[in-house]
Amino acid sequence: MKKLFRILAITLLTLILGLFVFYLVKNESLPQGTTGPKADQTAVSMMAALNKSAWDSTAAVSWTFKGIHHYEWNRIENSVLVKWNENEVLLNTDHQTGEVIYPEKIREEGKEKLIKQAFDYFNNDSFWLCAPFKAFDPGTERSLVTLKDGREGLMITYTSGGTTPGDSYVWILDENYQPISVKMWVTILPLGGMEFTWENYLTLSSGAQVAQDHILFNGVNINLINIH
Repeated sequence: MKKLFRILAITLLTLILGLFVFYLVKNESLPQGTTGPKADQTAVSMMAALNKSAWDSTAAVSWTFKGIHHYEWNRIENSVLVKWNENEVLLNTDHQTGEVIYPEKIREEGKEKLIKQAFDYFNNDSFWLCAPFKAFDPGTERSLVTLKDGREGLMITYTSGGTTPGDSYVWILDENYQPISVKMWVTILPLGGMEFTWENYLTLSSGAQVAQDHILFNGVNINLINIH
């Protein structure tokens, strides 16, 4: 029995040390950025590469996030229908209010919980759809950075607003200013600088371009399907 406990203790210690080393290797400090006209122009060029003017004229868009959350976003009426599991919630994105469509019979505190959950889902999942178009949203700051591997990027920091103000995203752009990946320094992720690709672009009927796949280094894909 003592030998078994010794083996388990060594295994646990090895695992902890491995996780600690992984954290040291993968965790990155937030890079220092340079703000100013050049950073702002880079952001303008990024949005132009994705046809921001067409996105602005997109009246409605629907998509499914990782096969679990479905959205029908009416951008003219500032409303979005959020569906997950057996729930359906209609949100007013302009006034931050909502209405539970299903289940119909639910206590008031249950309604408030579902509405909050729907807003949290929408704030997160819409990021993967249209984040590059939000570079000049109120409360954002733009700067140019050089990453520790030598790559240059456009950092967007959300100083206020959204679900988690203070988060920063560094966009890696190709020669045409189209995003190819994004590195994140956000409160909901355990490591700073986690990088997801921004690929498999789809052109909406309006002409705006959105990425369908966002792949992490270990193959995890934050994918969007049924976009139209």
